[in-house]
Amino acid sequence: MSDAAPPADFVRAITRLDATALVAGAMIGSGIFIVSADIAREVGSPGLMLLVWAFAGLTTVIGALTYGELAAMFPTAGGQYVYLREGISPLAGYLYGWTLFTVIQTGTIAAVAVAFARFTAVFLPALTPEVSLGLTVHLPSGPIEVGLSPQRLLALAAVIVLTLINMRGVRTAALIQTSLTTLKVVSLAGLVVAGLAIGRNAHAIAANFGAHFWSGGALRLAILPAMGAAMVGALFSMDAWNNVGFAASELKNPRRDLPFAMAAGVVTVTALYLLANLGYLSVLPLTGIASAPQDRVATAVLQAVFGSTGLALMALAIMVSTFGCANGLILAGARVYYAMARDGLFFRGAGRLHPKYQTPTLALAVQAVWTCVLCLSGTYSQLLDYVIFAALLFYLLTALSLFALRGRRGELERPVRVPGYPWLPALYVLLTGAIAVDLLIVKPRYTWPGLVIVALGVPVYYAWRLAAQRSAGAAEPA
Repeated sequence: MSDAAPPADFVRAITRLDATALVAGAMIGSGIFIVSADIAREVGSPGLMLLVWAFAGLTTVIGALTYGELAAMFPTAGGQYVYLREGISPLAGYLYGWTLFTVIQTGTIAAVAVAFARFTAVFLPALTPEVSLGLTVHLPSGPIEVGLSPQRLLALAAVIVLTLINMRGVRTAALIQTSLTTLKVVSLAGLVVAGLAIGRNAHAIAANFGAHFWSGGALRLAILPAMGAAMVGALFSMDAWNNVGFAASELKNPRRDLPFAMAAGVVTVTALYLLANLGYLSVLPLTGIASAPQDRVATAVLQAVFGSTGLALMALAIMVSTFGCANGLILAGARVYYAMARDGLFFRGAGRLHPKYQTPTLALAVQAVWTCVLCLSGTYSQLLDYVIFAALLFYLLTALSLFALRGRRGELERPVRVPGYPWLPALYVLLTGAIAVDLLIVKPRYTWPGLVIVALGVPVYYAWRLAAQRSAGAAEPA
C-alpha cells in the first residue's frame, strides 16, 4: 500500500484555474441559498448568524491550509484517502473511503441532483415531487418516501448524463466544470449586488444592524451549543473543497497547484458566502430570513428585489449551481474508489482506466449506480445528517496525520509547508473536535447512526483484505 507514482496513463489535463474551479464548484451547491434560514432560527440574531458563517469559513480556510502540505506530499489519485492511509493507518484510509462511497460523496451527489430537479420544476411544473409506486420507511431522523417521482427521474438523468460525460475524458469534464463554476460565481456575485446595492431595505437594515444585532448585545454562554449545531449547515455548504485532491494525478502541476487551488477556492467562496448573507440581511429582516418559504432565502431576497422575475432568476442560478456541483463531485469521487481498488480494497475493475478515454470508468459507473439508488430511496438527506459527525472526525484525523507524518516520515519531500506549524493545524484539530463534541451532545440521534455507518466498514475492510490475500496467493506459481 505504498504511495506509488501516478499512473502514466492518467491524462494531466487539469490546470491551476481548472483546479481552483473544481474547489469552488464543488463547494457552491444549493446550501448557500437555503441554510441561512435554519441558522437564523437556531441562533436568533443577525450578528450570531454572520458569526456562524464567519467561524465556519475560518475553520474551512485553516483546514485548506493544513491540507495543502499533505496534498503536495501525496499528489496522487485518492486525496484524503491517501493522506489517512499514509499518516494514520490503511484502516483509517479505508473507513474514510467506505463512508465517502456509501454516504458522503454519493449522498451529496444525490442531494444536489434532486435540488437541480426541484428548481427545474419552477419552469416545468410537471416535475412534481410526489412519489408513486413507493412506500414510507421510518428512520431515527424521520419518515422517508421511497419510490419514483418526476423530480427523482430527472435527478437520475442528470447523474447518468454527467457520469457519461466524465467517462469520456477529464478534459471535457474539466472544461464543463470551469465554465459552470464561472457562471455560478457570477450568479452568486449578482445575488450579492442585488442585496447590498439594488434592493437595500431601510427597514430590514435598521432591524438587523441596530440595537438587536447581537440580540440586545448579550452574548451568553448558553448560545454556544446552538451555534455549534447551527454551524452544521454552514460547514456543509462549504464542504467538498478537499475533492480536488482526489483527482491529483490529473493536475498538470499537482505539487504546486493543489495547495493554491484549495486555499484560493476556499477563500473566494467564503468571501462570497459572507457577502451573500450580508445581502440577505440588507433586504429581509431576520424573521423574514427564518421564515422564508421552504427555506429558500435567496429566492425570497430576489423576489423582494425583482418581484416574480426574481423567482425565475434564482431558480436558474440554482440549476446551474447544482448541475456544476454534481459534475465536480462525480469527477472527483471516482478517483478515491480507483485508489482503493489499486490497494485491493474495492472492486478490482475500478482500479483500471479506460484504454481510450483514460478515465476510471467502472469506478464512475459504480458510483452512479449507488447514487441513483439513494435518489430513489429518498434517504440521501437523512444519511448526510448521520455522517456529519463522522465527516468531522475524518477531517480531524487527517489534520493529525500531518503531525504523524512530520514525526515518522521526515524524509518525505514537502514542496509546500503549512504556515504557522504546529499552531495552525493544532487549532484546526481543536475547532473540528469542539464542533464534533457539541454535535455529539446536541444532536445524538444523528451522531450515533453516523458512527454505526463508519463502524460497518471495519468488517468490510478485513473482508477485502482477505479476498486480496487469497487472490495474491492463488496467483503465485506453485
